[in-house]
Amino acid sequence: MVAASFSHVRVWVFDLDNTLYPPSAQLFSQIERKMTSYVANILNVSNETADTMRADYWTRYGTTLSGLMAEHDIDPEPFMIAVHDIDFSVLSKAPLLAEAIDALPGRRIVYTNGSADYAAKVLEARGLSHVFGAIYGVEHANYRPKPEQAAFEAVFALDGLAPTQGAMFEDDMRNLTAPHAMGMKTVHVAPAPVAADHIHYHTDNLTAFVSQLS
Repeated sequence: MVAASFSHVRVWVFDLDNTLYPPSAQLFSQIERKMTSYVANILNVSNETADTMRADYWTRYGTTLSGLMAEHDIDPEPFMIAVHDIDFSVLSKAPLLAEAIDALPGRRIVYTNGSADYAAKVLEARGLSHVFGAIYGVEHANYRPKPEQAAFEAVFALDGLAPTQGAMFEDDMRNLTAPHAMGMKTVHVAPAPVAADHIHYHTDNLTAFVSQLS
């Protein structure tokens, strides 16, 4: 049984974007457009150049913000406020997912490369606020992003989480490398499976998968 391989887990860590809501909601597409506009305005470049920079920084640094901080020394807080000023009405309630997560034995937390304030709004829109004991954003890792192991270490230290007693659910497979190395059980949440040594399980249906674990 799948549940048996998670019997040691005491803390369940969930990514936010495209993990706790389906990619079809296109919520992150709104954020990407906001990021492109912000980069264009603050660096005085065209939208086309800004969009290329946004994607390049995400690839090389883990997040667009991390690249902007490293290469342009931008202040992260105004950036985070601006890019998360989006329409949350595209999200629908997820009562079955809430029930499945709430039934998991142990603590449940959210860890995102977005801000904790943004994550709280997403959880509220999805009807998931009550099932999580804590929310950690990139600010809790001093703006160091996943996939950096130091970012995970900072957040887990704040939470008092022992990685060998944890499981990580994440849509970006890059962000499962460090948790695996730290001894966590890893679950890739994505439409299509990808074979990789650092991924223990794949699911394209988070509700169904989590429902097996309690």
